[in-house]
Amino acid sequence: MQFVRPFTGAHLHLFKDIKAMGFDFIELLVPEPEDGIDLKEARLALAEAGLGVVLAARVNAQRSISSEDPVARQGGLDYLKTCIDSAEAIGATIIGGPLYGEPMVFASRPPLPRSDDEMKARADRMISGLAEVAPLARAAKQVFGLEPLNRFETDMLNTTIQGIAVVDAVSDAGLGLMLDTFHMNMEDQSIPDAIRLAGSRTVHFQANENHRGFPGTGNMDWPAIMRALHEINYAGPLSLEPFRRDDQRIALPIAQWRAPAEDETSKLIAGRSLIRSSLELARFTQ
Repeated sequence: MQFVRPFTGAHLHLFKDIKAMGFDFIELLVPEPEDGIDLKEARLALAEAGLGVVLAARVNAQRSISSEDPVARQGGLDYLKTCIDSAEAIGATIIGGPLYGEPMVFASRPPLPRSDDEMKARADRMISGLAEVAPLARAAKQVFGLEPLNRFETDMLNTTIQGIAVVDAVSDAGLGLMLDTFHMNMEDQSIPDAIRLAGSRTVHFQANENHRGFPGTGNMDWPAIMRALHEINYAGPLSLEPFRRDDQRIALPIAQWRAPAEDETSKLIAGRSLIRSSLELARFTQ
C-alpha cells in the first residue's frame, strides 16, 4: 500500500525497487481474486528480487471467527484456511493481522453495548476458531500472528496482555503475537514493557510511529523499543507501515489510505535507516 492500492499482478516489478531501497522483505496483503496476482509468478518475482514476504490477512464482518452469525464465523474459518494455502503458494511463513475479524472504523461499525455473557461468547468463539486453524498453519510450517488493534478499530483485542491471554489459551506453535507500535502507543502502558511481556510469543513486529508517519517523525522512543526487542531475543521480521500522508487539509478522512502525492523513496530509506540503527545500537546498550 506504500506504493499502490490495489497491488495487482501488474505491480510485481516494484519488488526490485523495494530491494534497492535496502529492505529485506515485503508485507503483502493476502491477494484477492480481483487483484489478478498469480501466486507462483509473485513467488518467482520475489526470488528474483531477493525479497522475503509476510502476508497480512484481510478480515471483515463476513470473515469473522468471533461472529455470532454462523455464516460469518464459517467464512472467517474458511478464509484463514485459504490464507494458509496462499502463504504456501507464495513462500510465506507468517500470516499476520486481526485474525478474529470484527472490524469497526473500517467497516463503518460502531462499538455495540454487549453483556458480559455476550462478550465471553465472542471471546470463546475467537479462541475456538484460532485453535482450529493454528495446527493447520503449524503443519504447513507457518504461523499466524495475532494482532491487537486500538479501541477504534476493534472491540475484540486491544492490548498486548489480551493478546498474550489468547495465544496462551490456544497454546499451539501455529499461533503467535504480531505487535504494532501504532496500536501499542494507544493501548499499552509501556511499549517496551509490553514487548518484554510478550517475549517469545512475538512472531512479527511492525515499527510504526504514533501518527503512522515515517519513523523518526513522531514521538516514539525507538532506541528503547529496539532495546526491548533485543532483550527478548527477537529474530523475526520487522516491518514499516507508514501511510499517513503529508496533508493537513481540514475534514480529511485520515483513517483512510491515500496514494502518495510525491516520491517518498528518500523518506522510506531514512525511516528504515533509523530503525536499523536503533536495532544495532540496542546490542551495545544495557
